[in-house]
Amino acid sequence: MLYHLLYPLSHLVRQFNLFKYITFRSFVAFLLATVLSIFWGRIFISFMKRKQFGQIIREDGPESHFKKKGTPTMGGVFMLGSIFVTTLICGNFFSVPLQLTLGVTFSYFLLGFYDDYLKVLKKDTKGVSAKQKLAWQFVTAFIAMFIMVNNHIINTELYLPFIKAPVIDLGYGYILFGAIVIVGFSNAVNLTDGLDGLAIGPIVISAATLGFLTYATGHKEISQYLYIPYIEGIGEITVLTSAIIGAGIGFLWYNSYPAQIFMGDVGSLSLGGTLGTIAVLAKSEFLFVVIGGIFVTEALSVIIQVASFKTRGVRVFKMAPIHHHFEKLGWPETKVTVRFWIISVCLAILALSTLKTR
Repeated sequence: MLYHLLYPLSHLVRQFNLFKYITFRSFVAFLLATVLSIFWGRIFISFMKRKQFGQIIREDGPESHFKKKGTPTMGGVFMLGSIFVTTLICGNFFSVPLQLTLGVTFSYFLLGFYDDYLKVLKKDTKGVSAKQKLAWQFVTAFIAMFIMVNNHIINTELYLPFIKAPVIDLGYGYILFGAIVIVGFSNAVNLTDGLDGLAIGPIVISAATLGFLTYATGHKEISQYLYIPYIEGIGEITVLTSAIIGAGIGFLWYNSYPAQIFMGDVGSLSLGGTLGTIAVLAKSEFLFVVIGGIFVTEALSVIIQVASFKTRGVRVFKMAPIHHHFEKLGWPETKVTVRFWIISVCLAILALSTLKTR
């Protein structure tokens, strides 16, 4: 909005020329999203307490979690609200990549909201069925990927870390590949959201790393220097990632131990889908496996646990996802959270370091 309203007037007011720059609008987006998230968070928590919309705890979960029963949930509502409003104010909507990313975010937001609403309404951990959830996610991802490929917003080539040139061209098969990435990371982030502050840390770190990648990918000179593909208009997603960072920090204000509110599926599904979509648009699908290594590990731990129990009748972990395994080993919840944050930072730095080794 600021770009569309004020930048055209820069010939009258020279200072309005600032709104031309992605970097300036990204800083504004970060600050605005942080303030909005903290402000709306307090109001939302009070509302949820009055309505007695609290978290439903799994009976087979760690005993230390039983005391969290009734804690307000669906915190993703005020967090995503802050992101949408901030992006509306600071974004340049001529950018098709930004439009597509927000479309996926909003679709997954609706899915997560409906899922959470069913849970708090029925006072049950079962919301939308797994099949229905996957169907919604894949339909959304397929539509987004078809638009990307069919309109030549991105090419269909795959890039790997440490390698300058693309390794293979998937053609229209890239639509399926990209959809799997988007849906996979949406559910991986959802699985990670199990401890106070655990998911939002890696989300913020991943958003910051992807923000750097989108800015570089959308800048001709920088992309050429780093040997990464140039994608027109993708730089505007940096404004969105800045809003995610700010809103995430505002959410952490209330979600840090002991949490006053939980993210809910409305936050984890939508933010996971957002990050997956950005990774595809930035042609960094495999690099995001490193950046989002915490999410990947959480998802793999569930897959391994289920596969092992069904085929051998043996559980590999004391409990899955893996953060519960460490809790069962006696690690305090805060120690698990902070150590996962540390690993996430190290993985992000490792991923960025590969850019100069191509």
